[in-house]
Amino acid sequence: MDPAERSTEESLDELEALLETAGGVSCGRVLQNRATPEPRTFIGEGKVRELKALIDAEGCTLAVFDNELSPSQMRALEEDLGVRVLDRSGLILDIFAQRARTREGRLQVELAQYNYLLPRLTGMWTHLERQAGTSQPIGTRGPGETQLETDRRHIRRKIAKLEEELEAVRQVRSTQRRRREKNGVPVVALVGYTNAGKSTLLNRLTDAGIPAVNRLFDTLDTTTRRLKISDTLEVLISDTVGFIRKLPHHLVEAFKATLEELTYADLLIHVIDASNPGWRQQAAVVESLITSLGAAGTPRLEVYNKSDLISDNEPLHPRSDDMVDISAKTGAGIDTLLKKIEQRLSKTRRRVVLRLPYDKGGTLDALHREAAVSRVDYLDDCIEVEAVVNPDTYGRLRGFVAGEPALNA
Repeated sequence: MDPAERSTEESLDELEALLETAGGVSCGRVLQNRATPEPRTFIGEGKVRELKALIDAEGCTLAVFDNELSPSQMRALEEDLGVRVLDRSGLILDIFAQRARTREGRLQVELAQYNYLLPRLTGMWTHLERQAGTSQPIGTRGPGETQLETDRRHIRRKIAKLEEELEAVRQVRSTQRRRREKNGVPVVALVGYTNAGKSTLLNRLTDAGIPAVNRLFDTLDTTTRRLKISDTLEVLISDTVGFIRKLPHHLVEAFKATLEELTYADLLIHVIDASNPGWRQQAAVVESLITSLGAAGTPRLEVYNKSDLISDNEPLHPRSDDMVDISAKTGAGIDTLLKKIEQRLSKTRRRVVLRLPYDKGGTLDALHREAAVSRVDYLDDCIEVEAVVNPDTYGRLRGFVAGEPALNA
């Protein structure tokens, strides 16, 4: 088994938190050290008996596994344990279904749920076999197979329809993105492990008013706000869905319409919960998912949040220009973060003084849309404009550049 897929006490702690987020209560846990999964039940007969005894003693109604189970393993476990069985992917999907609020979010979750359900349909029709007490009762196989195939075709049609609707969402995002690029507005995306404090940080920076609760996957739907970094820089800053280890691949696929925005961002802010003892592993999970989404080359800042929960003499991390300690809750370090954002984004922007002939007055209108204009003087022979411009605007107006003052002037 891939070491990244192995369960540990820490991953079971996280699974318990997921269960509580979904509305359940943990009655106990069983951890197994096994070199390879057992084909039929994943955990083997001995562990099945141990788990069955715990379920009977505690009166449990659900068994949740930290690893993804195959449809046949899930069916076998439900037969042996006598309770409903759910794996980590199914649990996360259930939480997402509760949390999605926007139409786009609900579409994405529904698509992931159908893709998760499709290979598991067979187990939903085993009651036809149990009714007659034989493996292939006379008079039941036909209707069962007919209903199963009908359901499969229905789900495949639903999947195709949802994919079409999400493609329409992707087209709208593409149009919005081209408009932003034309207007020269930089995009900053907040990424991080679930419950790292991204929503709290967005609220601190923009007064977005997003409910920020200390629970996993509290925010699913992307929120974008304008943020004025300085007199010469305004950006669009977006919150994104939180990442988690063993994130179901169906969810990653379904949320690509949202997550692909990371590849078009000018800067990623990787928010890390510095108060969590496992922050290094969490940060590695986020970096791995960023890479899998094709955004490995996007510039980023590492923001170590919840510094108010860390003692002064406790070292957080190696220091570099790409790291900053903050507390989104108290506001500590926010000014430093804004300065670092401006420094990173200013590398692609220039402050220029332009001298435009009066017959180029239309260019001034374009500058007001595309650049941060700080001064306009109408001289005898030209219009003198001081502005901070992006590379495209600079290249187009290079012939009118009369000077380039320092960007922080």
